[in-house]
Amino acid sequence: MDKPAIVLTGGDPVDADLAHDLPLDAYVVAADSGLGHAKTLGLAVDVLIGDMDSVDPQDAARAERAGTVIERHPVDKDATDLELALRHVAAEGFKTVIVLGGKGGSRLDHFLGNALAIAAPQFRDLDIEWRVADTLLRVVRTSTVVTGSPGDIVSLLPLGGPAIGVTTSGLRWALDDETLSPGTTRGISNELTDEQGTVSVDDGTLLVIHHEGQQ
Repeated sequence: MDKPAIVLTGGDPVDADLAHDLPLDAYVVAADSGLGHAKTLGLAVDVLIGDMDSVDPQDAARAERAGTVIERHPVDKDATDLELALRHVAAEGFKTVIVLGGKGGSRLDHFLGNALAIAAPQFRDLDIEWRVADTLLRVVRTSTVVTGSPGDIVSLLPLGGPAIGVTTSGLRWALDDETLSPGTTRGISNELTDEQGTVSVDDGTLLVIHHEGQQ
């Protein structure tokens, strides 16, 4: 499907100004309390997914009256609400996915689990980027362009196995056809040297983490 999907996940508040950068024709899925972000951003939600343990019941009722489809899951489930939402958009045929929200200082387990989930093999056909406050996470299996300001921190994390043939441009410490292995920290805290940098990988999966405006 050509149009993108937006997935709203719970956690820290989102900046209302993000609404100006979002595609107008997107299919919108709220993962449980991510529904609250839809109100902040002025988005109409197509589907609300989750066990409904943290969403405001009044918000959920209003959304349902407005036409939102509610997909309820049991509390005793085997996946986070974000993973359920990603499964939904994949099953619906979407290829480009923008995730907004998340983190939440008291639930580091949720954040780490979800960061691993977006790079899981089951979502390899999805082009996923996840914005958490001023940080942008992008799953890269081929190549990507990182756009920001000189000095912005960019980290590269291999997931699920070694990332082979990693090549960068526009970063302070260049990589040229190199291998990054899980459990090593070589890819942490690189920096943009210009307004754009590129990252490519021949085989494997990278999580590219761009801290915008952080030096």
